[in-house]
Amino acid sequence: MHKRFMSIWFRNLKTDWFIRRKPACRDMAFVLAVPDHGRLIVTSLNILAEEKGIYIGMTVADARAIIPSLQVFDDEPGLASKLLKRFAEWFIRYSPIVAIDCPDGLLLDITGCTHLWGGEKEYLKDISKRLEKFGYFIGVAIADTIGTAWAIARFGKSVSIVESTQQATALLQLPPASLRLETDVVERLDKLGLLQIKYFINMPRSALRRRFGKEILKRLDQALGYEDEFIQPVIPTEPYTERLPCLEPIVTSTGIVIALERVLNSLCNRLQQEEKGLRCAVFRCYRIDGKTQTIDIGTNRPSSNPKHLIKLFENKIETIEPALGIELFTLEAPKVEDLSPVQGKMWSDGGGLGSTKLAELLDRIEGKFGPGHIHRYLPDEHYWPERSYKKATSINDKPETPWKVDRPRPIQLLAKPELIEVTAPVPDYPPMSFRYKGKLHKIIKAD
Repeated sequence: MHKRFMSIWFRNLKTDWFIRRKPACRDMAFVLAVPDHGRLIVTSLNILAEEKGIYIGMTVADARAIIPSLQVFDDEPGLASKLLKRFAEWFIRYSPIVAIDCPDGLLLDITGCTHLWGGEKEYLKDISKRLEKFGYFIGVAIADTIGTAWAIARFGKSVSIVESTQQATALLQLPPASLRLETDVVERLDKLGLLQIKYFINMPRSALRRRFGKEILKRLDQALGYEDEFIQPVIPTEPYTERLPCLEPIVTSTGIVIALERVLNSLCNRLQQEEKGLRCAVFRCYRIDGKTQTIDIGTNRPSSNPKHLIKLFENKIETIEPALGIELFTLEAPKVEDLSPVQGKMWSDGGGLGSTKLAELLDRIEGKFGPGHIHRYLPDEHYWPERSYKKATSINDKPETPWKVDRPRPIQLLAKPELIEVTAPVPDYPPMSFRYKGKLHKIIKAD
């Protein structure tokens, strides 16, 4: 399967977000600015300001000379990164691998995802339609490589799909800046009249390296697919994850249960084939309004039994609020351990700590009352009764020493030790009296 990537470019990320907060700014030219050495410098602008000749890096005084009615607002440091991170988390519904492409874009690995929307065309159309509905002007493209998708999104058509293995043809008419080159390299190419990639794509590599450095060869190879390029997802993907997109938003508890059963059965089938079992699982529901509902479970032993695991989720499904609807379900198993099949014994009663039924019973009790209500203790080497045992970390822990049964244990242990003053005629003799909490007690007999 060919790798397929999507690049999304937000043309006016911060100003579009600003308009969402203040709709009255939609019909006026405005900029965002920051102070710099006693001057205000434009850092972002809307389309109306751009059409009248304002550009990023211009001083506000010069901009107001062009547009006297220009509105100026303070820019918030780090705003673009915050917005891109929120968008990246929201785009998990379209692909499990989403990365931030600073300062104004996102990168998605969409390999194997588009068929759920009926193909790349419908997939891209759905994304474009929803972002435009939110009020964001975007450029978006799909290609075999990150470099080509990035180039077409910013320098090609606003919405474009590059057919598989056709990235070289798609790049020919684009300017050198579309290869993500350094500014000085782009300026040198422009001075030489190499205004499009087609003018130098077939030049000898030694000549390009000698004149423009190694970076131009690296970017060409990445865009053409000769050199691999990887993205760092905002949310690392778990090796054991199942996804279930929904054609129609789910708003009922019955629909949520059906979705959970489907992803759980798929995950358990995979775990059984690999002889593994999960120790914890996280079920996420992505709502239309962008919010995420999450529930999780844990087990005392590795388990790949879907009937048992669905019972652990049952007590928590009621806490999920679908609101306007849930459009994506995911089930992750962040902790997985080996689970080899065990040969059953015909004449065994199946009891003891090794019993699977006991482990599942403990799981259900903890799922109902919460963790921390069930404890198991093992013997420990110590003379003090309150230190002669320790808490086990797992039901599978084995005791390192046997329980001491040669002496009787105290019937009751105080939560806090109390001081007792003892008087004896001779050391190691039975005491004559003792003082406890300020009260003197005489001893009549001692054993």
